Amino acid sequence: MTDDPREAPADRVGRGGRGGGDDAARPDPRMLEALVCPRTQQRLEWDAEAGELIARRAGLAYPVRDGIPIMLVTEARRL
Repeated sequence: MTDDPREAPADRVGRGGRGGGDDAARPDPRMLEALVCPRTQQRLEWDAEAGELIARRAGLAYPVRDGIPIMLVTEARRL
């Protein structure tokens, strides 16, 4: 690795939602701690199998696309 700041370290490749693998769609755990349901303001659960954030009280599942949670009630799926 060089000291050139324009070069991305190899360990960053694939992070942030692109590059494949099971973790590609998973949001950053720190972000998950801060996110709440826009309807109920309750914490969300990560459903790794479906790749969604679950808001049990609201009965909604928010999609995660390319590692980015789509926190719009109009985009959520009813449970």
